[in-house]
Order: sequence, then C-alpha cells, then structure tokens
Amino acid sequence: MQYDHEVDWLVAGSGAAGMTGAVVAHQLGGAVLVVEKEPRYGGTTCKSGGVAWIPGNHRQPGMGVADSTEEGWRYLRGLIGNTVSEPRLRAYATRAAEMLAFMMQHSHVAFTPLPSYMDYYPKVAGYKSGGRSMDPGAFSLRTLGPEADFIRDDYSSIMNFNITVPEGRRLGEMDLGAYWLGFRLLARYWLDLPARLRGKPDQRVTLGPALVARLRRSLLDRDIPLWLDAPMRELLVEEGRICGAVVLRNGTELRVKARRGVLLATGGFAHNAALRQQFQQAPIGSEWTAAAPGATGDGIVMGRARGAGLDLMGSAWWSPTYRMPDGRVLALIAGKAYPGSIMVNRAGLRFTNEAQPYEDLVKDQYASEQRGEGAIPCYLVFDATYRQRYPVGHIKPGKMTRDENLPAELFSSGLLTRADSLEALAASLGVDPQGLAATVERFNANARLGRDPDFGRGDSEHDRYYADPKVQPNPCLGPLETAPYYALRCEAGDLDTKGGLRCDEHGRVLDEAGAVLPGLYAAGNTSAAVMGDTYPGAGATIGSAMTFAYIAARHAFADQGDTP
Repeated sequence: MQYDHEVDWLVAGSGAAGMTGAVVAHQLGGAVLVVEKEPRYGGTTCKSGGVAWIPGNHRQPGMGVADSTEEGWRYLRGLIGNTVSEPRLRAYATRAAEMLAFMMQHSHVAFTPLPSYMDYYPKVAGYKSGGRSMDPGAFSLRTLGPEADFIRDDYSSIMNFNITVPEGRRLGEMDLGAYWLGFRLLARYWLDLPARLRGKPDQRVTLGPALVARLRRSLLDRDIPLWLDAPMRELLVEEGRICGAVVLRNGTELRVKARRGVLLATGGFAHNAALRQQFQQAPIGSEWTAAAPGATGDGIVMGRARGAGLDLMGSAWWSPTYRMPDGRVLALIAGKAYPGSIMVNRAGLRFTNEAQPYEDLVKDQYASEQRGEGAIPCYLVFDATYRQRYPVGHIKPGKMTRDENLPAELFSSGLLTRADSLEALAASLGVDPQGLAATVERFNANARLGRDPDFGRGDSEHDRYYADPKVQPNPCLGPLETAPYYALRCEAGDLDTKGGLRCDEHGRVLDEAGAVLPGLYAAGNTSAAVMGDTYPGAGATIGSAMTFAYIAARHAFADQGDTP
C-alpha cells in the first residue's frame, strides 16, 4: 500500500483524550500526528468543566486527603458492578493516578484536588468526601501565541471573566468575601488593556478551555503537528492490522501510515440523530446535547466498519440542558439546588430530587415521561426571592441584572417564563394548575421545616455543595412564596454519549466476538464508558478519557522499553 505520510502514532480528535495520547506517545519516542475535523481544536472538553476524577492521586496528601487506588477500585466496583469488565475497570482505578503523575511531569497539565468536591454516592464503599475531583487551574491563552485563535470559542461564563471551580463556588455564596473576589477578578479582566482594546475575550481561561490550552501548549513544545479541518475518513488495514487511515486535508485524501497504531478520540455520537434514534430511548434527538458539534460518532462509525463491537449505546453522560436564544445548548449543573426552586413536569408534579447528580436527574426525567406525566421538557420553577439572589444557568441574578435588562429573547424564545401568579405561570407553560398549586403548597410546608420527605433533597453532601449555606436548617430548601414566579425550560440533555467501541483494559478496540483488532485503540467518548451507566463523581468523563489515552499509548509503545 502506498502512503502519503508516515508516523508512529496517529490520533483522531483534539480533546483531552486525543492530546493526552499524543503527548504520551511522543514522550515514549514516537512520531505523532493529531488530526481534527473541526476548524478549531478542543472538542467537547473545551465546553466542559475540565475536572478530572482521579482516585488515589499523588496530590491528595498535600491537601489532607487520605485515599488509595484500592479504595477507588472498591468504590467503582461497588457502584458499577459487573456491567464493565473487571480488568478494564481495575485498569482505570489503578492507573489513573499514574497517568496524572506522568502528565504533570511531562506536560503543562496541573490538576489540583478539590477537597470539598465529593464523590456522588456516599453509601457505596470506598466513597470519599473530596479530593478525587481535580480542577485544571487557570492558564493564559497568550502562552499559545497564534494558536490561541484556534481554540474552540463556544465556551462561556456567566461573567465577562472566567472562573475556576473553587472561584465559582465561592462567588455563589454571595457574601462579602464573594463580592471581594468578584471585584478582584473583574479588575484583573479590565486591567488587561491589550486584550480589552483588541476586543478579545478573557485571556485567562479556566475549566475545560484551560485544560485544552495546557495540552495544546504541550503539543507545541514538542512540535507535534495538529491538522485542523482534517477529518479522518477511513481506517486502513494491512495483513489483518489497522495500519493507518485516510485523512482529508485541503480537499485531498491522504493515506497516513501509523506504524504503532491509531487512537480514535473523536468524541461520542451526541450530534448524530440517526444513531441516537437507533440505540437510545425515545424521545431523543441531537438538539438537546451540550456536546461540541463535532461529536457525530465518526470514530464509532469507522471502527464499526472494521468489525468493532459496540457497548452501552443506550447510555449518555446525562444532564438537564437548556437552549439559549442564540442556539447554544448549555448544561444546567449549578442552580437547581438553590432554595426557592423546584422542578416539575406538565402534570405540575415534582418527580426528582433536583439537587442530586445531574445524570440521575435526567434518568428520573425519563421515568416521569414514561409514566405519561410529560417531563420532557420539564421546568425549573422559582420565585422572586430566588430570582433576586441566585443565578440560574447563565442568567445572572436579579441583584446583578433586573428583568427589564435581560435580553428579551430569553422570554420570547420560551426559555424563561414569568407570571404574577402560579396559576398564570402554569397556564403559560401548559402545566396542570391544580397539580402545580398542590405541589408548591406541600413543598413549601416541608421546606419551612428544612426537610423533603418526598425526595430527600438536601440530605447528602452533594446536594448541599451548590446550595446556599446561609439558608438553614437545609441550604437546599426554601419556600416559593414571593411573586412574580418564573420557569426555566429544561430538556433531557447530556454532556455527550457514553456508548461506543468496545475496548479492553489496554484501550484496544475489540470486535463483536471480543477479539482484539490489532493496531486500533480508542479513548474518551469514542469508547464505551468504563463508568458503565453511572457517574461516580465530577470529572469521571475526562479522568477516564485521559487515563485510557495514556494506557493505549503506553501499550502501543510497550516494546520500546519506555519508562514514565
């Protein structure tokens, strides 16, 4: 077979998985090429919080967190059970910390544990109340030089300036210290005169964009080429082994040979409506996902064409989402736990613990829909007190932006609804008014006592993390009693899909019979999630993506006598 280009390691996708796999392979002596079909790099990682969930990591002791990989394994096994093969699950539990140490030594990656960001399921053995979820920190786009112009630019912040996870939580407390922090961050933003005069966004990036920028800087340091606008079209096979791929570049199809292997890290199939309708429960589509537009299942389709098996195709990293008038779909992570709010279906009934992990909330949304209650969409209903005090998604609180100063499209699009009474609100939404009135009456009576006998809202550490500690006895609960009333339309969305190519503990793609497809590896949402149909804690998506990209590269270069 004739080739136009030859490398050791060919990577498709420029998110956390793809760029991690590229850095590792290069450190192990390989010639590496990364190809990205979009005109900008970063993928869904760039739209995420950038948090990685790493049990037993080497930075925990410095934060006063006692943990081990064995405890991480117990927690994962207890939560996920036998739905994922034991060797693959154990590989993640035992090697995630190894990946982190490697990347912090050999790249610009610099995660810091969040000591108060707990795992999601406290009743599972091995649970930790903090330290496994890690923040990527802030990073300056200026370090990227001209490449800063090609990072995904559809990430957004509620403020003009970007904030880290700890800063976001601190600002949410809305006390004197939070205001002082906000003032300092805003002052830093405005004092960056070169960026302001050029109309550029905040050059201090955080969350997912910071992780992407750190990885991109690491590729630049190593002169690892990244081809943009270069979709991978087809996997090539020689003598029963995946030996490379056809890549479209500048309108020309190029045959790229990959001597060590091909890593598929193109994301999930969140924006592939046909695949979603084929494999996932109705109602489903591609219009509710917060994944990057490039997540159309390319790697999954290419692998499947070469005989790869699939798994977990009915699953996703579920999260309620909302569509902004400009078409952006954003995940509703924070805001649903603040007091003075509830989520209701069209029967006017609560159907879930609104403050619980976002994956479980959407599963409850589907269950309510299947009962015929009309929960897709559902509505986050809140009163004037909530509106004044708290942000809801990317909508600033009333103390910062009054209703008359909000974009009119928020209301005209149907995303946000306002009414002078609950009855009028129900009429505008098409919600049963008697059901809503009875639900609010019951909820208010219990909220004043600080309890939720129906769904246990506020009972766990997780519920209280994004709540208001000034409200007692339960920081998640407060009555809805002050007009006007509001509702935010919420869809059964996701961060991306979980189903994909079946892989083993080395990140190698398996065929339908469970045999290895030599030369083909997958990581991130192109592979079937090692987390199964669960979500152990914040950062489980990125943590597993980076870990299996690391494992895959180490396996592909194992016979070179490499050392970390």
